[in-house]
Amino acid sequence: MGLREPHDGTGGESGRHALIMDNATRSYLVITAGYWAFTLTDGAIRMLVVLYFHLLGYSPLEVAMLFLFYEFFGIVTNLVGGWLGTRLGLNVTMHIGMALQVFALMMLTVPESWLSVAYVMAAQALSGIAKDLNKMSAKASVKTLVKQGGESKLFKWVAILTGSKNALKGAGFFLGAFLLDLAGFRAALMILAGGLFLVLIATWVLLRENLGQSKVKHKFSQVFSNVAAINWLSAARFFLFGARDVWFVVALPVFLYDRLDWSFTETGSFLALWVIGYGFVQASAPKLIRGHQPGGRTALILAIALATIPAGIALAMGQGWNPATVVTIGLMIFGVAFAINSAVHSYLILAYAHHDKVSMSVGFYYMANAGGRLTGTVLSGLGYQLFGLAGCLWISALFVAIAAILSLPLPAVASETQRS
Repeated sequence: MGLREPHDGTGGESGRHALIMDNATRSYLVITAGYWAFTLTDGAIRMLVVLYFHLLGYSPLEVAMLFLFYEFFGIVTNLVGGWLGTRLGLNVTMHIGMALQVFALMMLTVPESWLSVAYVMAAQALSGIAKDLNKMSAKASVKTLVKQGGESKLFKWVAILTGSKNALKGAGFFLGAFLLDLAGFRAALMILAGGLFLVLIATWVLLRENLGQSKVKHKFSQVFSNVAAINWLSAARFFLFGARDVWFVVALPVFLYDRLDWSFTETGSFLALWVIGYGFVQASAPKLIRGHQPGGRTALILAIALATIPAGIALAMGQGWNPATVVTIGLMIFGVAFAINSAVHSYLILAYAHHDKVSMSVGFYYMANAGGRLTGTVLSGLGYQLFGLAGCLWISALFVAIAAILSLPLPAVASETQRS
């Protein structure tokens, strides 16, 4: 039976509202599916590059430097991408990100003699641009699909999108390590590129509405936020994600492979399980803190609790405890606490942002996120080379403590009318 608008004014308005909500849910599901597919390739390419180039004899610092442009251009992309999203529409920037990722994957399928450090860094630069265009577009789109005043629904939708993304990124770590063992480096990249290209076509057809395109043509200078809460939250985000990547990007996989003598698949499986578990906890964050709307104080308390965990792991390793047990159990606990911290941050940035400038606010925030990842990535290779995994964990604890201090000025979440 087709939809028919009743003659009664009240019924007609109700029917139109139901149709709008149906379209919003449909768009959310398409965006989420595209984000999932992209995230699989992002996790897989990260694991492929770390393990393959370590196998070729690259030092931990050299492996970390391969991701330097990946993270650096993530900073630039988030800054410019939010502004582009207001002008072109978030669905357009999301699909540009997918296309760039397909190209970046294919760049690495060249003969081994072509894979110089500069060449791989260039391919990773494109991948970094692609990842942050896709992430900024997907997360900012959620704000445009939720009506003003729907803070509870916003927290739920953001938590599900972010948590499921991280679970799929974990699956991508496993997929990358598995394909490296099964098919080799180049064949694995071709499989990933082909799959993502098919998803790009499907989401382009299904996502027709132009999301997030602002009626007001904002100047580029407006990408720098003048909202104090967004600036403080962005600074805290910088150190929060630096604290994760300082041990996660290079130090941990090299430690598991070299010190614990794990295989590629075992290393990839552990990292996959960590990120999948982290993603499920993140998606469940609204239930875990049910009855309490997150605000600045929530972020502060969670950061203080998180800082004790890497410090505790480092102390236990220093006391000579079994490293395999300490690292695997300790980092699982860290993952749970970090996931809740990250979910609250992801909600707060959208809650603090104005609807008309959401992509610019999110872009600015994820620029800080990318800066933290860049710093953490470099310190992961350098710190491990100089101080081992325990040294990286001490740096992690320090970074989380700084994030806690930066969370002190964060306010409670205001209503949309209070922010306008």
